[in-house]
Amino acid sequence: MKAVVFAYHNVGVRCLKVLLARGVDIALVVSHEDNPQETIWFDSVAAICREHGIPVVTPSNPDNPELLAQITALQPDFIFSFYYRHMLPVTLLSLAKHGAYNMHGSLLPKYRGRVPINWAVLYGETETGATLHEMTAKPDAGFIVAQTAVPILPDDTAHEVFGKVVVAAEQTLWNALPAMLSGKPTKLPNDLSQGSYFGGRKPEDGKIDWQQTAQAVYNLYRAVAPPYPGAWTVVGDTTFVIENARLSTIVTPNLPLGLAVEDNCIFGVCGDGRALLIKSLTADGKTVTAEMLQATLQRNAGQTPQ
Repeated sequence: MKAVVFAYHNVGVRCLKVLLARGVDIALVVSHEDNPQETIWFDSVAAICREHGIPVVTPSNPDNPELLAQITALQPDFIFSFYYRHMLPVTLLSLAKHGAYNMHGSLLPKYRGRVPINWAVLYGETETGATLHEMTAKPDAGFIVAQTAVPILPDDTAHEVFGKVVVAAEQTLWNALPAMLSGKPTKLPNDLSQGSYFGGRKPEDGKIDWQQTAQAVYNLYRAVAPPYPGAWTVVGDTTFVIENARLSTIVTPNLPLGLAVEDNCIFGVCGDGRALLIKSLTADGKTVTAEMLQATLQRNAGQTPQ
């Protein structure tokens, strides 16, 4: 069986390795050029392709006549998308004789769309997973072939959950491939009424609203903790980013909302009177101590936290 694979990131690397281990002929990989403005903390699809002698191209847009002609000439049995960042046009999907399939980082139909792991953590979910599904004109809407669940523990960051989902994606594809290669893929319903579509997130979405409950602020921290851009707040003209935090068991009724220092510890005091105990705080990429923060707070006393 011959496949054309659209792939990027760790999920792309692991799922490519599964296809190779199952004996699939990967005729072409379509990937992305790394963005110099982005922190590249993940594995390289292009490196795996070089290692295995697989042709790889990186068009800025998959909806172009040159790529369509190239894939048409290959006559693939399957088209796969593993963490590729663009929607594939129907004209491409229709070239796969045995179907076009995507690996999505949630338990569909929940959390369709962009950055599903970050959204799941933000909304306090206790599990998510990986879903292999048919690609259609509408995103994440085709029938489900297989899915694997993973837990989201109370203190897991999105990065930690992502590591679990990479393994879940590998397991899902490994288990589903034999039936797919024999022409008998499982077809489970994907009831879109049971989930919602979510868009992408930007660094500015990490701004903390200290009026929220401590659990809500903690979920935001976990959803965007490094290597993502982080949860942040402004004191005076300084932007502080929370690098590491935990929910505090200490009640803080006498501390103002926002960043505060008590007993040489840094807290983030929230609207319900509870707080985050902040173990690591940075500004301009440098670590901020409790003493340094206290000096900033004193200089800006009386200001409303931003």
